[in-house]
Amino acid sequence: MRRFVPCCFVVLMCCGIGFVVRAQDAQSGASVKPSLTFERDVRPILKARCFHCHGEEVELEGGLDVRLRRFLEKGGDSGTAIVPGKPDESLLIERIRSGEMPPVEDESKKVTATELKTIEQWIAQGANIARPEPESLADEVYLTEEERSFWSFQPVRRPEVPTVKPGDQVRTPIDAFVLRKLAAQGFSLSPDADRVTLLRRVSFDLLGLPPAPEMVREFVEDDAPDAYERLIDRLLATPDYGDRWGRHWLDVAGYADSEGYTIDDVERAWAWKYRDWVIQSLNADKPFDEFIREQLAGDEMVKPPYAELPAEDIAKLIATGFLRMAPDGTGGGADDVNVAKNEVIAETIKIVSSSLLGLTVGCAQCHDHRYDPIPQSDYYRLRAIFEPAYDWKQWRAPNARRVSLYTDAAKAKAAEIEAKAKTILDERTKKQNEFIEATFEKELAKLPEEMQPAAREARDTDAKKRTPEQKELMKKYPSLNVSAGSLYLYDKKAADELQKMADEAAVLRETKPKEEFVRALTEVPGSVPKTFFFARGDHEQPKQELEPAGLTVLNDSSESAKLPLNDAQLPTTGRRLAWAQRLTSGEHPLVARVLVNRVWMQHFGRGLVSTPGDFGYLGIRPTHPELLDWMASEFVASGWSLKHLHRLILTSSVYRQAGASSAAAAPTSDLRLPTSIDPDNALYWQFPLRRLQAETVRDAVLAVTGDLNPKRYGEPVPVMADLVGQFVIGKENLNAGRPGAVIPMNGEEHRKSIFVQWRRSRPLTVLDTFDLPRMEPNCELRNASTVATQSLFLMNSTFVTDMAEDFAVRVRREAGTNPGEQVRLAWQLALTRGPTDEEINDALAFLEQQTQHFADKPVMVRDAATKKDVPRDAGEVALANLCQLLLSSNEFLYVD
Repeated sequence: MRRFVPCCFVVLMCCGIGFVVRAQDAQSGASVKPSLTFERDVRPILKARCFHCHGEEVELEGGLDVRLRRFLEKGGDSGTAIVPGKPDESLLIERIRSGEMPPVEDESKKVTATELKTIEQWIAQGANIARPEPESLADEVYLTEEERSFWSFQPVRRPEVPTVKPGDQVRTPIDAFVLRKLAAQGFSLSPDADRVTLLRRVSFDLLGLPPAPEMVREFVEDDAPDAYERLIDRLLATPDYGDRWGRHWLDVAGYADSEGYTIDDVERAWAWKYRDWVIQSLNADKPFDEFIREQLAGDEMVKPPYAELPAEDIAKLIATGFLRMAPDGTGGGADDVNVAKNEVIAETIKIVSSSLLGLTVGCAQCHDHRYDPIPQSDYYRLRAIFEPAYDWKQWRAPNARRVSLYTDAAKAKAAEIEAKAKTILDERTKKQNEFIEATFEKELAKLPEEMQPAAREARDTDAKKRTPEQKELMKKYPSLNVSAGSLYLYDKKAADELQKMADEAAVLRETKPKEEFVRALTEVPGSVPKTFFFARGDHEQPKQELEPAGLTVLNDSSESAKLPLNDAQLPTTGRRLAWAQRLTSGEHPLVARVLVNRVWMQHFGRGLVSTPGDFGYLGIRPTHPELLDWMASEFVASGWSLKHLHRLILTSSVYRQAGASSAAAAPTSDLRLPTSIDPDNALYWQFPLRRLQAETVRDAVLAVTGDLNPKRYGEPVPVMADLVGQFVIGKENLNAGRPGAVIPMNGEEHRKSIFVQWRRSRPLTVLDTFDLPRMEPNCELRNASTVATQSLFLMNSTFVTDMAEDFAVRVRREAGTNPGEQVRLAWQLALTRGPTDEEINDALAFLEQQTQHFADKPVMVRDAATKKDVPRDAGEVALANLCQLLLSSNEFLYVD
């Protein structure tokens, strides 16, 4: 008797639409013609290409609605659109073939040949449907079972950890999931990386910095079984961890120190408090569910008015800076302020949905989402969650939203200091008047006696009321017009006495407690605006009123999952807080998946879902869906601990395996090589080679040279344009639009990149060269390009040449004058390893050659004492050149 073998299906993605092709019969090998259905195969095509004109609008183009199969058969003004079994007689096919439908010039928006073939086959097979269609669609949201059953909308189910063979490289459950897929191809993991390689990898991953030589020595010499695990714990406890991983979150949050939107790109004075809150939260391993709730609704956890607040409440307000990161042109300069207001809301929704939901919800602002089951009405229900805080009809400009941290005690202290300063200034004013009168009398006495009365009268008369004679007299004898501004011309000693008193008052005023502010998002108590559906996304075309809710496809808008309109138990509406609690309940299908995928991406250079901001139809499917769900489940079960997740990943054999520079994973069952079967390393048979991100390149250079300033937090280090238009660290000092004297930075220029001002219109050139992302409105996935400008920058930029000089100074200071020792230390500092014998010989030959070159053609520098040009030491210049070569090497810029 023939055994029943279930058919398998291969899902091919074309423009994000699923086409299902039945594989050959497992036993007979005969090709089975696929059975197509409207819901699974055709409706997604029509949704992407045709719904906008033939279904979504109140008035249907040509009277045709294509959202259901029977609507197609019913047809429109031109008759039935399809004839089941006869594609050549179907008007729909005729119009698509002729190019009339859809009526667009952009070829990318037309029905593709593959899509047309699918529709033709569906009609030829009888235009089948998967199940009975609804009687009508009316105004209700209609989602098919196929849309609802999409993988990312399903609940997270913790899968069983696969059983592996004894002796397999399994250290954590992660290894078991990865090994199962590798074994299916006949492969295994690569061997473990050597200790130095592993240390450099994990140090850059967790800290964004290379390991110091003493750390390398300590780890290499530690032969305890748990040496690596203890190393990870030490790195996770380092403050640099929060700097590095805070930067990852700030990317998706769209962090910027300026408003953007207008050409002025106004600075955001207090945004840095949110940056510091993120770093401190991650260092403390704040549970990520709490981390999310505070960012979405921290203000709803604090009782207004927001005054005299304890530190924990201030932190909650600071956390809502997450919702204040979108470009905001409402502070002035926007061409249309109402457009600007609504764009702030729209960009905020994009940031929230891409960072937490991994969906392109913003694509449903003007019409139903073309690919994902997100109707336009869902977009405005989601907007209603934020509208009490972002009420576009009762708008508050950025500065009007600030929350002052000035306490009553600080105000009293400031008033006390101001009273003392005023006493000094009052005394100064009294003395000033006395000096002016005395000076006037001296100058008056110089005039003929008969003129003195008239001169005194002219001087005492208001300038606007003086007679022509008086004006002439004052013009003839300008010394009579002595004033506070001209006193120094007549009595310099008195002026210096007065200036000392003014300085004393100024110094005293500097001791006043500084008033600081929080860039927070808050609601106006008692104000509950209505939210309307905007036709075509136009705020000037409001339609029906909508209530706050999540996404229909996730059952977030069901009756049982409704959000409060105005929670009577809170001084706010409670909408954002209720939604945040739902997102972090542990039952949401997207949040935990999206978060663990991002963590995996930062460790491996690519997520299990390689489109971290799009878990929808246009996104790439997960390579290891069960592993993704296991990690999501484990993340929640661990109390949403990010550091726990790090430990799971970093201690796995998958992470600890050798990289591309080592031998490839050996085949276990045949002669196939992983590179031929899996050239993109999607199965993780070796560790991927990754280039350092922009900030890490700069920070690593500073660390290697010994210049890195450990100061953390506070106001950002300013950025300015230099004489050639590049953006560099510095305080702008313009005089009539031209650069003035350079203002000393006192080491601030060597702080870590996360503390450098992130101004949208002024990307720091050293970072921009290495793909610093633009916050438009946020960054879901960084680019890692390899372009000629990077090499040119490393060769010619002042930053790199200056750092190479400092690197050489450090090498000479720590290694002495022996060239061999200098080479060994330079390699250790820059590359975390010692040089090979061949590299030592090459480096020494290079130093000898360069030293001779610069002896013959010396580099001249200005001597500060003699003000004359003198030649530099040729050996010092040669060593600086060698250091620059190391900082420009691929081994320095890449992590294996």
